[in-house]
Amino acid sequence: MLVKTFGSAVFGVSAATITIEVNSDKGASMAIVGLPDTAVKEAQQRIRSALAQAGMQLPVRSITINMAPADVRKEGSAYDLPLAIGILAATEQIKCEGIGDYVMMGELSLDGGLRPISGVLPIAIQARKEGFRGMFIPVQNAREAAIVNDIEVYGISHISELIAFFQEGKVLDRTIVNTREEFYNRLDKYPVDFADVKGQENIKRAFEIAAAGGHNVILVGPPGAGKTMLAKRLPTILPPLNLAEALETTKIHSVAGKLRKNEALISTRPFRAPHHTISDVALVGGGSFPQPGEISLAHHGVLFLDELPEFKRTVLEVMRQPLEDRVVTISRSRFSVEYPASFMLIASMNPCPCGFYNHPEKECVCGPGVVQKYLNKVSGPLLDRIDIHIEVTPVTYEQLAESRRGEGSAAIRARVIESRTLQEDRFQQHASIYCNAQMDSKLIKEHCGIDESGHVLMKNAMSRLKLSARAYDRILKVARTIADLEKSGPIRTHHLAEAIQYRSLDRENWAG
Repeated sequence: MLVKTFGSAVFGVSAATITIEVNSDKGASMAIVGLPDTAVKEAQQRIRSALAQAGMQLPVRSITINMAPADVRKEGSAYDLPLAIGILAATEQIKCEGIGDYVMMGELSLDGGLRPISGVLPIAIQARKEGFRGMFIPVQNAREAAIVNDIEVYGISHISELIAFFQEGKVLDRTIVNTREEFYNRLDKYPVDFADVKGQENIKRAFEIAAAGGHNVILVGPPGAGKTMLAKRLPTILPPLNLAEALETTKIHSVAGKLRKNEALISTRPFRAPHHTISDVALVGGGSFPQPGEISLAHHGVLFLDELPEFKRTVLEVMRQPLEDRVVTISRSRFSVEYPASFMLIASMNPCPCGFYNHPEKECVCGPGVVQKYLNKVSGPLLDRIDIHIEVTPVTYEQLAESRRGEGSAAIRARVIESRTLQEDRFQQHASIYCNAQMDSKLIKEHCGIDESGHVLMKNAMSRLKLSARAYDRILKVARTIADLEKSGPIRTHHLAEAIQYRSLDRENWAG
């Protein structure tokens, strides 16, 4: 008897339906064809034990299983469930009516229980798109899939529940999630707030500008000055995710298996802070079985690289293309996948190996030329993609002891949202551009014009501070954002003056 069940394969952040054809005939063999990997081939042993625990058996029959399309490699143990149900239906141990209306995925344990799988959200989206009635998946993944409307989602903890559903018509509990309620109840619930920051008003101002214009930032300062503490609070002043962005971000985390337990939808902007020992593949994605990297997990959020010069040079250089294109393409001989990677880069570093160069109280003990050598660990092309350079100084005791709370994240975020709204209107004719940081040379000329006094100021700054040529466009972009925060049409001289101070590392004599 020939029976068809349906599973799904995840490629990048999308899914494709896999048809599992099971044919039972006379004989005593079992073959799985259709480019299965080792984990799929080993399913026979897991299925045998799981069925025995459920009071069923893997019969002595000739069973041929084809996983179509046959030219696409099938990877992982998540096909155990549709394979097992297909075998039972093909050997007439359960009724096969309605089996083709559902997508099934799940790894079987030897006792018949189901283990959670990754990539459930894109699988659910594809199943709804193709008109399936519902899904059977491990109970741990049910809430994640249930945020997709118009498809029935059933969480299964043991294969015997699904056998009873098809054989006896047992009613299963459907998992229902109110997607909008789930989204709005957790929207912008961050454990940190800028109100807790003592002092550092200039850094908070720079972060407000960065958030308003989508600018990348590098923080330079001694140990303990608060660089990491400030960076962790940046997501709290970014505009809230909309529902489409939340779904896209959740898909990436679902594919990577990074969703927290009982978390159905990511409602806050992600903050990723990989250690400096990370490999280039772990950062941008890839591997034998491609997976999204840290820059994709930071999609629509913040990627924080602490101690930037300590990262391997090759790791930092592979970020250059994703910073420009906001997407990562991973190519293999038979296929290629794309992962979105639109993130804000926040980097921090000590000014020198000892950490106390330019410190107001402690003396730097580094030898001549060491500071510049340390800075040179970060390549010019990477620094060229960072608009704002900020020098962070330690907070004084008086500021730490002050009981008055600073301005909260909510108030700063309100100004950022107003600025982003202006930019959305400005770039509505440009589909791939939505904030000032993404302007190219043509748009800079169009939207960043300055008057005569502004030209004089820029000329003096370039000559006296010995700013590099690459700083010119960056200053104009940041000045445009500062003007937007003040709801000013033209860029004024004081906007330029403030933007110029955010190019510390471009000064020729910065490192002595």
